[in-house]
Amino acid sequence: MALDPAYKDLNRVSTERIKKLAASLTDKQLQTRVGKHWTVAIALAHLAWWDRRVMYVLDMTAKNGKLFIPEIDIFVNDLSLPLWAAIPPREATRIAIDTSQDLDQRLEVYPQNFLEEIHNYNKRWVIRALHRNEHLDEVDAALKKA
Repeated sequence: MALDPAYKDLNRVSTERIKKLAASLTDKQLQTRVGKHWTVAIALAHLAWWDRRVMYVLDMTAKNGKLFIPEIDIFVNDLSLPLWAAIPPREATRIAIDTSQDLDQRLEVYPQNFLEEIHNYNKRWVIRALHRNEHLDEVDAALKKA
């Protein structure tokens, strides 16, 4: 299935959403609970981690000349939680912004044949807006309740 080039705009918009959110947050808001275990800052660190994972998929796919699928499960969120919580909140926002921008740029120029194969395996690895917006919606809801 051919990849719809709209993913580029979707990703850019979600990165801009991260930037706008980060610019508007106070230090107190960065510590707002998002669900039982997360804060706004942890949600941003989480997004940065998963964007970096996609960068790794891109790197290894290009290096190997074929789709690279890392063996990893959702348990990584639970294992990473203490590390994400240790990141200073403002640093979590910087990492989330820098990583999303870097990944958006890489995805936009990545070889189309590999990008389509990656997308066909897991569209969320290419259309990062799907994952980002899911958590940004949770952050927005938590901030409204606070």
